[in-house]
Amino acid sequence: MNILITGGASGLGETITRTLAKDSSNKVYFTYSKSDANARMIEGEFANTQGIKCDFLDADSVSALISMVSKIELDVLINNAFWGTPVKTYFHKIDIQEFATDFTNYIIPTIQITQTAIGYFRKKKKGKVITILTSFLLNTPPMGSSVYVANKAYLQSLVKSWATENMAFNISSNSVSPSFMLTNLTSDVDERIIEQIKDSHPLKNLLTTSEAAEAVLFLANASAQINGIDIVLNAGVNLK
Repeated sequence: MNILITGGASGLGETITRTLAKDSSNKVYFTYSKSDANARMIEGEFANTQGIKCDFLDADSVSALISMVSKIELDVLINNAFWGTPVKTYFHKIDIQEFATDFTNYIIPTIQITQTAIGYFRKKKKGKVITILTSFLLNTPPMGSSVYVANKAYLQSLVKSWATENMAFNISSNSVSPSFMLTNLTSDVDERIIEQIKDSHPLKNLLTTSEAAEAVLFLANASAQINGIDIVLNAGVNLK
């Protein structure tokens, strides 16, 4: 398979890239913005990977990535890149421009890339879109995460639209919603809070990026019969 993962050189994205690249029959393209050293390291370890520098804040950079979709004969698109700060402050204290900025710099590029991928998939009547979400947070967003969770909710709706609109073309759209993990996005979280999360976890252990990557791998290899689903990785907490 020819796979493109956005934000695939650090955090969860890096683990997904490495997990998919373990299968030498896959050609894994991954984007990165600031993780140049990690990108070179991944390419050095896996001959079937190729890093593509892409800054979501640069329209020309996004356009260059979009132009590559048909050239690499894409089979699977994985939307993982995130721009912004997950935790800001109370909703009523956030400057209105921050909502527009985060949407423009995160959601719009994701839409542009996915539109192009789906257009290509429709022509060849086959393809998969996998999007990283946090749907389990939608019912109880943590304090200060209103912008982040709202954008994820927007993407969650799009994931379903992509599934229903393209099922007749053998195109599937699914998502993975990992619970709290230790990554670069959560590196600033106080250790005491992390311990509280562990203590309240049913398994008394945090989700790992490897576990989340395995869910992505499953969807990448799954039948098109699996379409429009969200795999929630939080040990069944949402079932209570």
